[in-house]
Amino acid sequence: MMAVGWAYSETVKDHFMQPRNVLEDEEAFEADGRGLTGNVRCGDEMLVVIKVDEPSGTIADCKWRTFGCASAIASTSVLSEMGKGMRLADAYRVTARDVQRELGGLPEHKVHCSVLGDKALRQAINDYYRRAGLEEKIEQESERIVCQCMSVSDYEIEQAVLEGARTLYELQEMTKVSTVCGECEGEVTELIEFYQNKHFSEV
Repeated sequence: MMAVGWAYSETVKDHFMQPRNVLEDEEAFEADGRGLTGNVRCGDEMLVVIKVDEPSGTIADCKWRTFGCASAIASTSVLSEMGKGMRLADAYRVTARDVQRELGGLPEHKVHCSVLGDKALRQAINDYYRRAGLEEKIEQESERIVCQCMSVSDYEIEQAVLEGARTLYELQEMTKVSTVCGECEGEVTELIEFYQNKHFSEV
């Protein structure tokens, strides 16, 4: 039944059907770092927990629990495989594009399901730094307000593009950005193009 209409790569199918490193018992895992992200629009939620080998500064183990679709589950599974053995600094730089590439691509309407795992991993790394008293290494992902009138951030614009917005009108329908004074319209249009290239160009 799964084979009928399957629109994903064999790698996605493999990681969905046989996910690696699933977190079965969070209390028993004794994590050094924990990261949780969720997307209200699509309903996905991803938890990533890591153990760190302190002498080498690498991720000794990475487990996860995801509530979501096949793309979300496969994305977190492959991310956990990618992260193990990585230096913390390198793991922090893993992007959703890296995950998509490792999966052999995702259908365009499912790309948004792959952008949470890398954020959860970064949260887990920052959480480890916090617990270890290494606050100076913590990096913050900041949002910037692009539309002052409607308080719409660059993050919200990115999420709307991931949800399917391709034109200014479609973005306005979803976020109400640039619907008052219109002063930010030029920047918003540039951001639409930027995020389309970031997430939907050839991986």
